[in-house]
Amino acid sequence: METVTFPSSWRKIAVTLIVMEITFGDRVRIRLTETTETLGIAGQMGIVNGRTTPSVTGIEVIGSSSKDLAIAVTLEAQTKQLWFAEEILEFVDHGPGTTVEIAGRKLIRDEHGEWREAKPN
Repeated sequence: METVTFPSSWRKIAVTLIVMEITFGDRVRIRLTETTETLGIAGQMGIVNGRTTPSVTGIEVIGSSSKDLAIAVTLEAQTKQLWFAEEILEFVDHGPGTTVEIAGRKLIRDEHGEWREAKPN
């Protein structure tokens, strides 16, 4: 094993790795793989609709994963929802400005992925 010594004038920099979990309402891009290219969906963008456990629901998943997890995405060019392994999806943004209404409450999503109650006009 080799030891590397840095000059004392160099600053130590702490690096924090942030792992982003893809969740409902996020915008994602489909990564290029042999399967996604064959299906003609590589590079397309879509909105995340939800998550499921394929071993329980029996849904067909595009891509393979070590996790028993699939993410539902509706692609911009399609109306049909497709299920993907998380590794096939690239996070784009949290879909800021997306609105949902649940039980009479209207929520709007911010750029950080938080849902906030929309103020009445």
